[in-house]
Amino acid sequence: MTLTSLIGFMAATLTTVSFLPQVIQVWKTKSTKDISLGMFSIFSSGVFLWLVYGILIEDWAVFMANSITLILASIILTFKLKYK
Repeated sequence: MTLTSLIGFMAATLTTVSFLPQVIQVWKTKSTKDISLGMFSIFSSGVFLWLVYGILIEDWAVFMANSITLILASIILTFKLKYK
């Protein structure tokens, strides 16, 4: 693995894992009042496009990180819509 790939995987891991505390907090409290629906909708759309981009360029780091991030962001969006 090259240094560039290692940095990419580390960056992907950190940015993806950064969503876990928010997902856990939302899951526990069922509260999303301070989360912007617009921001998370736009963000999730961007993450989806990054996922598609990762597929098109056949980059597993981009694909996997954005797949997991999209799942976590979708959980938050689902709670946001469910507990308006």
